[in-house]
Amino acid sequence: MAGERNLEALLKDMKPELRPGIFVFCTVPTDESIPATLNPLLTFREQEGMTLVVLREEVEAAGLRYAFSSRLITLTIHSALDAVGFLAAVTACLAEAGISLNAVSAFHHDHLFVPVDRADEAMAVLREMSASK
Repeated sequence: MAGERNLEALLKDMKPELRPGIFVFCTVPTDESIPATLNPLLTFREQEGMTLVVLREEVEAAGLRYAFSSRLITLTIHSALDAVGFLAAVTACLAEAGISLNAVSAFHHDHLFVPVDRADEAMAVLREMSASK
């Protein structure tokens, strides 16, 4: 299934869901393995090291340094990987509200990591944006 490409449909039917847990970003050297006690939601290899997005309590238990304590919002519509403008519209709307985020596109959905203390506000902004379409 290819996913939705129509921008109006994507925005109208995005149905944001706030996922449980607090996630953080940390990094480990690319030539090292991921500590066995971690169960990363996301890994991404960069030249400088491997980025991990992990539940905060796992990272704290492992004694690793981390940044950006965040909540995960999943936009539950199945968006096409080549859809044009969806994340641009969503991120612009959240930026207008002064809410920072880190966006990740996966095969089925787009995911937004927003600051813990702004998660409820981000959900309200996204719901309002969707309802206005």
